[in-house]
Amino acid sequence: MRNNSRRLDSTRRINKQGAAPRTKKRRCLLKLFALVLLITGAYWGAKYAIDTARKTLFPVKEIVFSGNKHISESELKAIMGINGNESLLGLSSKELEARLLKSPWIKAVSFRKDFPHRFTVRIEESMPYALLEMNGRTFFIDDKGNMLEELKGEAIPFLPVISGDPFKNSPDVLGEVLNLVRTMKDKGFIAVKDRIEIIIPHGAGPEDISMQVDGMLVKVGHGEYEEKLQRLLELEDEIMRRGIPVDYIDLRFANKVIVKPINEVIR
Repeated sequence: MRNNSRRLDSTRRINKQGAAPRTKKRRCLLKLFALVLLITGAYWGAKYAIDTARKTLFPVKEIVFSGNKHISESELKAIMGINGNESLLGLSSKELEARLLKSPWIKAVSFRKDFPHRFTVRIEESMPYALLEMNGRTFFIDDKGNMLEELKGEAIPFLPVISGDPFKNSPDVLGEVLNLVRTMKDKGFIAVKDRIEIIIPHGAGPEDISMQVDGMLVKVGHGEYEEKLQRLLELEDEIMRRGIPVDYIDLRFANKVIVKPINEVIR
């Protein structure tokens, strides 16, 4: 009997000793769970407060645009996706910039938040650099050759005209044509002419670039545009003085210029 009693007491002591760690572990798990719930609740509460503040605090009451000439304010607002219910805190400049730069007319954009209620948008527009006549249609293009907009039913502004499809030729052709236009603009050549048409024949390379200058054909080729334009101006003065009817002028050679009158080569 004594032995049995001793075994029972020993078993009770072991059970009590094993139960204590389990109870302690259970309490730790409960505390950890409560802490997780507290942190999660605090996170979502803070997020809700921030989201609410972004939507309600500092409502946008005035949007000021500057620098836009070709795109109206209503078009800009439509591109930006602004509907009049925005808050200054909720407007993402990065997202708005990405939307606006999808327009070919917009070259760069910057923003300023003037608290409490004004949002300022500064636009740098792409400028029409030349006209591209292609497949019976006319487009404004910028200085990189990007098509900005089709010209429809409008008075054609005085810009150099590029005729032909440069996208079907050597990839160097359009770049060379734009370099030629850039040189003409920088040297004031365009300002003294009534019409300049740069011709890109189908399948042409840069060496085949030519232009009609006030009705006179000029074979330009590629490179050294500043020197070639200077020679052309000097030749035009002589041609006008001598009254020579000219078929074309060839500027493609480095050490000579060919002027072909209607019936013969004179130089």
